[in-house]
Parts: sequence; structure tokens; C-alpha cells
Amino acid sequence: MITLHHVPQSRSMRSLWLLHELGVDFEVKTYPFDKSLRAPSYLAKSPAGRVPALEIDGDAIFETGAITEVLCERFSPEVLGRPAGHPERAQWLIWVHFAETISQHAAALTQQHVALREDHMRSPIVMKLEAARLAKCYAALETRLAGREYLLDGGFSAADVSVGQAVYLARFFAHLEGFDAVAKWYARITERAGFKAALPAENEKLFSETFFPPWELSAC
Repeated sequence: MITLHHVPQSRSMRSLWLLHELGVDFEVKTYPFDKSLRAPSYLAKSPAGRVPALEIDGDAIFETGAITEVLCERFSPEVLGRPAGHPERAQWLIWVHFAETISQHAAALTQQHVALREDHMRSPIVMKLEAARLAKCYAALETRLAGREYLLDGGFSAADVSVGQAVYLARFFAHLEGFDAVAKWYARITERAGFKAALPAENEKLFSETFFPPWELSAC
């Protein structure tokens, strides 16, 4: 049995979406967005106390890029994955891992807008910088997606899942206006049943708003 350890609207949604796309049997253990991931039993699976962790064949795997590679190599090397020696292997790896470049900026903004409890802890400067960095990521995607329906010429893959989930989180902090190719690609991939199955239930949502704009510099 495959078990995914998951916090809704976090990076682990990436692995959840991929599991749905793969069509394999799995179960999900859901955690709140709190310190419950610091329990010794969970740290044995993910030593930094973060999600996702994936249990498979008696092993625990952490880091979304590693999970994506393991799952694709095992269950869909030629369709959702690109095996070693495939002409698209390098591009597949690049975009699977570019998802984390986007996610680090979305995570910083999640901390600013959601995790920090007192207004004096929040930084309008950090908010503006991280939102601008997300726009730089969108620009990179815009260039890649010009003339393409998906990130790889060979069609939809786990690279689209990985980056698509990162953009799902990024859109809480930076709009896609002005990035037409990205917006069309995002609309296309989020119509998939796998994406919809990975969305949180109403009572599981981490974000209380659909968009969190940067604060004005006078806010603090």
C-alpha cells in the first residue's frame, strides 16, 4: 500500500495530484497546518518535519521531486515520466524541479500572510520582493510555453503536474495577467480530473482568501 502524508494546499498536493493521475491505489493521511508534523513518529519519515512523505514498499520518501521521480519510474516511465536516455529526459527533470523554485517564493508569502500571527512580524518589503520573484518565474514559464500546449513537446507529463501545483499556490499571491501562454496552459491542466481530485475540501482550506496582495510599505 502507498500512503501519502499530506497537508491540504501545501506542496504535498503535488504528490496527491500525481497519484490521481497515475491511477494507483493509495491512502492519504491528512495533517493540520501546525506542529503535529514534529512528532517523532513523523520525523522518522520526513526528518525536517515537512510534507509530503510517501510510504511505499516499506520505505519512506520525502521531497516532492524525489517522490515524483520514484512514482513515475515505477508506474508511468514513458507517459508521465521520461526515462533515462529519453530525448526529453533533461527537460522533464528541469521542469519537475523548477516547481520548487516557484514554491519557495509561495512558501515565503504563505508565511508572511498566513503563518505569522501578529502584524508587526510581517514585512511589506518581503511581500513585494517575493511576489516580484513569482512574476519572474511566470516569465520563464511564458517563454517555455510559447507555441506549446504543455511543458514538453511529447505531451502532458508529471512536469506539468509539478509546476501546475506550484502555480496553483503562487496564484494566491501573484496574478497571471500578462502571461497569456501560462494562463491558457494553467486553465488546460486544471481541467483534469486528477487536479480536481487533489483540491481541498471546504473545511480543509489553508488560505482564507483567494488572493493576498502585498501590503503597502506604510502598513508596518
